[in-house]
Amino acid sequence: MLKFGQHLIKQGCVFWESKLSFAFVNIKPVLPGHVLICPKRIEPSFTNLSPEEAVDIFQGAQQLATLLKSHYGTESLTLVIQDGADAGQSVKHVHIHLMPRKPGDFANNDDIYGEIERVDSRTSGVRSDEDMESEAQIYRELVKEMGITSS
Repeated sequence: MLKFGQHLIKQGCVFWESKLSFAFVNIKPVLPGHVLICPKRIEPSFTNLSPEEAVDIFQGAQQLATLLKSHYGTESLTLVIQDGADAGQSVKHVHIHLMPRKPGDFANNDDIYGEIERVDSRTSGVRSDEDMESEAQIYRELVKEMGITSS
């Protein structure tokens, strides 16, 4: 199992992995397709990532953004890093939220940022392991079909 801050991430929820990073489905997604990518090394601050880790996580995010846009039939995607408590970071481990976007998914486009914090703070409504593993399997198949590589 990989660690995301203090949380253990079951391998069945991981759908992409490189030498330095991994991507997994979100237990409390804001929108369909909301996934996370983070470095394997637990580091709270983006500015403390090594240059290799920063390149790796962003190359992975770029490849997975292409996958998510294709799978969800959208041209837009929101990527978010909350770096520190004052920025809304709820898990002390650098991570990028990738969220496919569609027209009208929020009345005010920037409402998504408040929704991330609202969803992160709730204690109920988490997804089942089976649901997350099923979604991750779909993405693993797409990673393979699309020839997405790890660095």
